[in-house]
Amino acid sequence: MTTDPDCLFCGIVAGDVPADVVRRDERTVAFRDIAPQAPVHILVVPRNHIVNASTVGPDDAEDIAALLVAAKAVADAEGIGGEERGYRLTFNVGPDASNTVPHLHVHLLGGRLFDWPPG
Repeated sequence: MTTDPDCLFCGIVAGDVPADVVRRDERTVAFRDIAPQAPVHILVVPRNHIVNASTVGPDDAEDIAALLVAAKAVADAEGIGGEERGYRLTFNVGPDASNTVPHLHVHLLGGRLFDWPPG
């Protein structure tokens, strides 16, 4: 497993930084966002340190698949999964997208109606 000792999310994955963790598995950790933008706002991160979606390569395929599987499991556990409700998955890449922590993460947002296009 690759880690960055200066990465906040690597610290959460290691258990060195406190977070409201809602799910852990062998490849991912999911925790509540500290500044939620929806009633449900959870970040799902790979245990391996990957900077962001623009740095993903073929060797990261299993981690990316695990992120999506974990996000679905969390959405189901939070009561927003399935076709009756729904949720949004968002990857922010770079400063123009407000990507403030350089560790790949997907935002799982739900619990309210979302407009399109996003603002």
